[in-house]
Amino acid sequence: MQYDNGGELLVAHLESLGIDTVFGIVSVHNLPLVEAVDRHLRFVPVRHEATAVNAADGHGRARGSIGCALTSTGTGAGNAAGSLIEALSAGTAVLHVTGQVESRYLGSGRGFIHETKDQLGMLSAVSTYAATVTSARDAGRVLREASAAALATPGGPASVEWPIDLQYAAQEDASEAVPSGEAPSPDPGELAAAQALLATSRRPLIWAGGGARHARPELAALLEATGAGLLSSNSGRGSVPEDHPLVIGNFATNPAVRALLADADLLVTIGTHFRSNETADYNLKLPDAHIQIDADAAALGRVYPARHALHAEAAAVLPALTGAAARADADWSARVTAVRDEVRAALHDDIGPQAALCDALAAALPRGAVVARDVTIPSSSWGNRLLPIHDPRANVFPRGGGIGQGLGMGIGAALARPDEPTVVIAGDGGLAVHFGELLTVAQVRPRLTLIVFNDGGYGVLRNMQDKYGERRSGVDLFTPDFGPLAAACALPYARIAAPEEAAPVLEAALASDGPALVEVDLTALGPMKNPFTPPVKIPTA
Repeated sequence: MQYDNGGELLVAHLESLGIDTVFGIVSVHNLPLVEAVDRHLRFVPVRHEATAVNAADGHGRARGSIGCALTSTGTGAGNAAGSLIEALSAGTAVLHVTGQVESRYLGSGRGFIHETKDQLGMLSAVSTYAATVTSARDAGRVLREASAAALATPGGPASVEWPIDLQYAAQEDASEAVPSGEAPSPDPGELAAAQALLATSRRPLIWAGGGARHARPELAALLEATGAGLLSSNSGRGSVPEDHPLVIGNFATNPAVRALLADADLLVTIGTHFRSNETADYNLKLPDAHIQIDADAAALGRVYPARHALHAEAAAVLPALTGAAARADADWSARVTAVRDEVRAALHDDIGPQAALCDALAAALPRGAVVARDVTIPSSSWGNRLLPIHDPRANVFPRGGGIGQGLGMGIGAALARPDEPTVVIAGDGGLAVHFGELLTVAQVRPRLTLIVFNDGGYGVLRNMQDKYGERRSGVDLFTPDFGPLAAACALPYARIAAPEEAAPVLEAALASDGPALVEVDLTALGPMKNPFTPPVKIPTA
């Protein structure tokens, strides 16, 4: 195939992936790419390269596929690095195409504009795949290899640096296919032993992680066959809709769930990596009888020992387990449902007046609508647990824990699903990291409701310092007047200062066909019953 320039080749490749929207910032070192995307697809001009990657990430998650970001070289690629770390942590597919200086100057260190030392090394450190386009006959192959790596297991971002002279050059693409890797297959003996163990279990639990997202029917079948309780990591939420009576959810460290784990005679874990914040810094005790399923061989037994480790895609191996499974004791399944109700009721009570916001969102959002959550107290306390998720593609949040990424992810998700509302839950501190993206929202007008929980700073760390220290450091911040700020960005604005205001304000915002900014005045609303602090170790505590 022949293409006039690299931009035309890139567009053809993106169309082959089903990508119709690309996020980025135009530069002298990516101009042919941006112009072609803008001519044939949709180019969204975000205000920061980190947001380009976050938005591409959110767009891909909401579609259950891959997103694309375009950045410039040097500082631009460096700005993208933090968000590439998020995609790497989450194993989400992002194709990141960045510029590079002219190929004849590559690596010369002479100070060419936008040049940086070992950009490929930097990208390799934060990507699952990174490569340089070295000729006009090479670009198509590199793009296909990058996309395949991003979409493979365990997945993650793939970065391609493309010298500007080779972007302008006419392209010749042989269109050769990228060899696909073999699907992992569990050891037959381990699988048979796991089947035998499951056949004798009467008090089973299942833990669904991010690897269960692509095995939803198979997981539901196992759950129905066993009557087990289903726990989830944050990443696994929605793999089975959370209104199912056997879905306990993301409550593994709750005392009532710890008691269930202590009494369970078997735990089957599916694609979860047991992150520190979901295991009480690895102090959570799991049953000794543990069947672990993961397509990433390195994850098997890495955190908790597995009696039977099954290296496999969940969708491929779960039917074999379901066929061998026995039904749990009836009183065990009843206890699971009771614990499910207990932990939700306790959290609902614990968050005090914020429960009205959780209830209003649950009532007003269409089933399966995206809820993008930045790192903030409402997200960490009830957004990641109590607000129901019924589809894993609706579950968009920074799995690596980085603050300030929620709005970019929400922008990408909202543009992936223009016919339904998207909600972003953010704090005033996190939102300030990327205030400029309010201008992106104003420009592209997605159907996005941004809910800003305003407590005048970094509430999570403030609570930690108040609990464990004698003074506050770096947590109290100047906060803008959000009403005039929204007006300056041509965004509709509303304020919630009392629980009874939550439902009407959120219903109106979600019913609109464009963006809105809703401020929650946490001082006026009132405190939670117990200040939220994260489950991390404080040596002096």
